[in-house]
This record gives sequence, C-alpha cells and structure tokens, in this order.
Amino acid sequence: MPRPILATIHTEALRHNLARMRRAAGDSRVWGIVKANAYGHGIERVFDGLRAVDGFALLDLQEAQRVRALGWRGPILLLEGVFEARDLELCSRLNIWHAVHCDQQIDMLAMHKTHQPHRVFLKMNSGMNRLGFTPARLRAAWSRLDALPQVDEISLMTHFSDADGPRGIGHQMQVFAETTRDLPGERSLSNSAAALLHGDEPGVRADWIRPGIAIYGSSPDFPVHDIAHWDLRPTMTLASRIIGVQDLAAGESVGYGSSFTADVPLRIGVVACGYADGYPRHCTTGTPVLVEGVRTRMVGRVSMDMITVDLTPVPDAGFGSEVTLWGRGPGGAVLPIDEVAHAAGTVGYELMCAVAPRVPVVVGE
Repeated sequence: MPRPILATIHTEALRHNLARMRRAAGDSRVWGIVKANAYGHGIERVFDGLRAVDGFALLDLQEAQRVRALGWRGPILLLEGVFEARDLELCSRLNIWHAVHCDQQIDMLAMHKTHQPHRVFLKMNSGMNRLGFTPARLRAAWSRLDALPQVDEISLMTHFSDADGPRGIGHQMQVFAETTRDLPGERSLSNSAAALLHGDEPGVRADWIRPGIAIYGSSPDFPVHDIAHWDLRPTMTLASRIIGVQDLAAGESVGYGSSFTADVPLRIGVVACGYADGYPRHCTTGTPVLVEGVRTRMVGRVSMDMITVDLTPVPDAGFGSEVTLWGRGPGGAVLPIDEVAHAAGTVGYELMCAVAPRVPVVVGE
C-alpha cells in the first residue's frame, strides 16, 4: 500500500471563503488569486470552488493558459505583467489583461503589433517599494500608455505593505488618491488583509479587490485574529497516520540531537510525515497536531520522513491512528495552518506552497 500521507483540497471551503470575501467586497468585483499554482493547491483542483470569481489573477502565462484551458472566458490578469515582448502576442490571443509597472513594459507595448488593443493595469508604487511607478512618475507613464494605439483601457492599481499591521494603509491610500485623483479608469487596491481589516474605510474596496490567502483559509493577520474570527475555513488538509509507537522512560530522548527528553514516562507516536513532504523543519516541541481529532503536540526534531507526537491526550491511539498536520480532522476538529506556521516562525502561505510533489493530493468537499 502507498505511504499513508495525503493532502485534501476542500472545494466547499473554497466556495465558502470566496463568498466571505464577496461580503467583504461589497459592490466591488473580486479577483481570485491563483498564483503559485493556486497557493500550492493546484489551479485545476481549485477551479470548481472558485468559479464564482469575477476574474483570475496570476503571475505567468503558463498559468493563464491553464485557466483558459479549463473553459474560463472571463478576465485574467497578469499581476507582474509581461517579462518579454513576445509575451504580448499570447496576451493578445488569449485576451489577457496585464499589469504595467516599468518603462520597459511600455516600450514593449509600443513595439507590439496587434489588432486588439490591450487592457492594462498601471501599477503605482505607493510605499511598498517593490514594483510600480513612483508618484512623481506615474502620470508620465499614464500619458505614454494613453497615447499608444496598442492600449485600450488603463486601470490603476497599487499594493499595501502594512495592511495587516499597526502602520495600516492610510499613508498609501493618501498618496494613491492624491496622485490619481483625476485619472480615469478602474482601481484595484486591496489584498485579503486590506479588505477584511480596512474594507469599511472610504475608497479601500475600489472597483476590484484581490483576496489571496483568505480564500485559502488562512488569516491575514494571525495571531491577532484566527480564521474563526474571520469566518474562514481550511481549504487544505495534510493528514497521515501513526506508523510506530515507542514508550519512553523518564530521562529518555527521541529523535536527532536528543532535543527532547521526557521528564515523565511518555508514549510516543511516530508519524509518516517529514520535511521531505513539506512539513516545516523549523517546527519544534510543542507544535500542535491532531491525533484522531484530539489536540496534542509534536516532540523532538522533524526528520526527513517522520515526526514524533505525544500520545498522552489520546491513550487509545496507536498504529494506524489518523494524524492531522493541519486542516480538518475527525469529528469536526480543526487545526488552522496558521498555528503550525507560527510554530515554525513562518506564515501559512509558505506551508501551502511547500507541500512536496511526493505527497498525493485529492479533491473533496
């Protein structure tokens, strides 16, 4: 039989989370962000759960082709725009909208021969300082685009650096509003954090919101708020089983480096999951896991193919018992991915994207 580790993608949770973000959007339209292979879930696996979006936003043309191949005829947006001139040919053929964040991309458009003008999203650097034109240069970029016969409609976008933190979005909202005040075109500003934490502030929702992590059942401001607070549900479960049991006497250790030593007699379950499966190696003793739906803790170091868990809260568990590394467990139990990520000193995004190719994946409700 195959090794007993499995990732499950929950279609109904995707629908629920999307509906939750629609409520946060108000009258705004919603991009479904499916970059990074739908945050590790798989574009083809999430498509049915996200059919109700107004458009899909992603990073590269291969992903865009996959979405079109699934039968999607609505808007698709390349969030980083094109990377070379020949990309524009495919944008023309597949009717793909694309961001413009630098002079080189405008140069490519100016040289592009097309019968169908392009819909572009001019990106402003309002303080994130990654991609986009500075406020001082945005209007010149807009004028260049507006003069090109290759360009049809120009929308405007920016990205918030601190929507989930104490600094907030006010400073970026102000500079964006001042710089774009009389420019025509639709606006897209808000990611998950901005839509949920600041959506009631004037102008934040704009014409489009761009929720990513919230759609996939992770809280954008954990640990301040968890997914229950935002009415979100896990869309990915990583589960395995106990493949061995050890009884430790007080003073005995387990795993590489003997990093955990039992101070009382302890029964330990060995689980078929390790860092080669995408489970974060930086997780340490105390990281939460569910055994048969009961919360317990990981002990010792994460190995390539195994972790060890404390069976004290589940004395009847043994060989074959189900272990939930994150997501939905038996009996309605839930272990949010954010809790595991927090224990590893990272974020839920990374865990979703890091599930290894060797882990089988199925789609369920």
